[in-house]
Amino acid sequence: MAASNNPGNKDFLVVKGVVEEALPATAFRVKLDNGHTILCHLAGKLRMNRIRLTPGDEVQVEITPYDLTKGRITYRL
Repeated sequence: MAASNNPGNKDFLVVKGVVEEALPATAFRVKLDNGHTILCHLAGKLRMNRIRLTPGDEVQVEITPYDLTKGRITYRL
């Protein structure tokens, strides 16, 4: 049985960061609180509700433990 895709899934690391750069196709370069810079894309709910992000915005990011260089922006703080 596959893992469910609900928000309470514990397979992701949730960290905070700041948007550094807006890239094409709703991708962003985000600098995390620990100093690392990763490539992120918008989560579906942010895309559906047309939430806009600009450089300097604080965001919450979910990162999978399998690839720590990519993430999903789930919330704008």
